[in-house]
Amino acid sequence: MALVRERDGRRLHVKSKLMGESLVSKTFIEELKTAPQQRLFPDVNILKIGGQSICDRGVKVVPNIIKEIVANKEKHKMLITTGGGTRSRHIYTIGLELGMPTGIIAKFGSSISEQNALLISMLLSPWGGIKIGHDEIVKLSTYFSQDCIPVMHGMPPYDYFAIPPAKGRIPIHRTDVGTLILADLIGARSCIFIKDEKGLYSDDPKKNPKAVFIDKIGAKELMQRDQDDLIIERPCLEILQNSEVINQIQIINGMEEGNITKALNGENAGSIIYKE
Repeated sequence: MALVRERDGRRLHVKSKLMGESLVSKTFIEELKTAPQQRLFPDVNILKIGGQSICDRGVKVVPNIIKEIVANKEKHKMLITTGGGTRSRHIYTIGLELGMPTGIIAKFGSSISEQNALLISMLLSPWGGIKIGHDEIVKLSTYFSQDCIPVMHGMPPYDYFAIPPAKGRIPIHRTDVGTLILADLIGARSCIFIKDEKGLYSDDPKKNPKAVFIDKIGAKELMQRDQDDLIIERPCLEILQNSEVINQIQIINGMEEGNITKALNGENAGSIIYKE
């Protein structure tokens, strides 16, 4: 690329579309033309195994989840992520009581989510389950070529640099967000959240028996509803709406046999939230 020196001779630039731009101009960003985002792994399905909803139930639920994942291994490539669950809420509570900042609390959450990733990868190890870290995303093609099922913790790697929320200090970018960001990064075929409810409701059905089930809804509409409670972390809706490569996410009840298989086959086995 050509080098361009400013008229006053003080700075030297590499000639490009971004030359001399501050990258905060709204007009510039809106007018900037870029190539379509590459889908790096368009045949890979990302499955998030919930922490509190699935992992914490132990032997009563987890072995059946493992069994169904393994049963789909020959037909579908899968990358598994894990949530934190009850133990992360416990350490969050202690951290908040002791006045810890958001970044430290986020780091707590990462360590618990990673414990669950180790648990799931060990249970899957007879069938190629392998625990990987965030830096090993670049090795995914190698893992899949070796017939592995990669498992990683779902917490995004902000950790100490987690963004403080508007209220409180609990990080708003947790394992649901990390999973969806990962799906966007690799251009995944599907992004499936395995939880203990049928899917999305108008309220928490565990607390409100009158909550109405929602089988399909747009991300923008769901944001506008501003519900008091959601089955998925709220920033996921904006991330989905802004994604170039992910058109929808699905939330299913993993405790019902066959739902994971249906979701992997492209069927609606719970609730679908789609990009509008």
